[in-house]
Parts: sequence; structure tokens; C-alpha cells
Amino acid sequence: MNHPTTTQKRFRSRFNDQQMETMMGRLLQGGVLLASTVVLVGGILYLTSHHPQTSYRTFHHQPSDLQNPIQLLHLLAQGDASAIIQLGVLLLIATPIARVIAAVIAFALERDRFYVAISLIVLAVLIFGLLH
Repeated sequence: MNHPTTTQKRFRSRFNDQQMETMMGRLLQGGVLLASTVVLVGGILYLTSHHPQTSYRTFHHQPSDLQNPIQLLHLLAQGDASAIIQLGVLLLIATPIARVIAAVIAFALERDRFYVAISLIVLAVLIFGLLH
């Protein structure tokens, strides 16, 4: 049976479950707030830069430039409103992934191998779902 070292005891006394939950909550709040702000800025730019004759009754898909990460970066550098909105959506998607990564780190610091493994499985599922 492994007995915790003095360093581990000090860490656990400073970093408890309540603090971890608070940190995870703040991470999610910050991610959603940042993503929402970016989408709002992009939406305002989009509405002010497009002509009023644009018909929103029919759906027109976005150009493939917004689906390619390198092209998206070029459009962002140009200040393209659609690219800014796309960045906001990507930030929103990245928020729960960042939360799982933070959980892996927190559980690793607590030396809780079981929850590290569970969190890594969840991270793998999220990344697999994102890429396929």
C-alpha cells in the first residue's frame, strides 16, 4: 500500500475537489464568454459590411475557405467577418475539450490514475468525433 508523501499531503490540502470544480467552472464560463464575444463582434461586422439587398430567405453555404484552417487564418488576418464568426464557433467547440484537458492535468497532479484514464478516454472520444 502506497502512503502519500509529505508533498502530496500538502498539495491535496491546498487543492481539493471544491477548488477543482471551481476551476473547471471558471474555465467553461471563460470559454463560453470568449466565444460569444468573438461571435458577437463577427456578427456585428458581418451585418455592417453586407449590403441590405442580401436575401436571407434562402440558405447559401459558406465558402470552402472557412473549412480550411490555413485559409481561415488568412481570412482572419484580413478581418473577414465570416471568419471571425467561424473562429468564435471553433472557440466554443474547444471549450469542453480544454475542460477535459484541465481535468486530466488536475487528476494527474492528484495522482488519481483511474480518473486520468477516464478523462483521457473522454478526450480521445471528443477528438475522434471532432475529426470524423
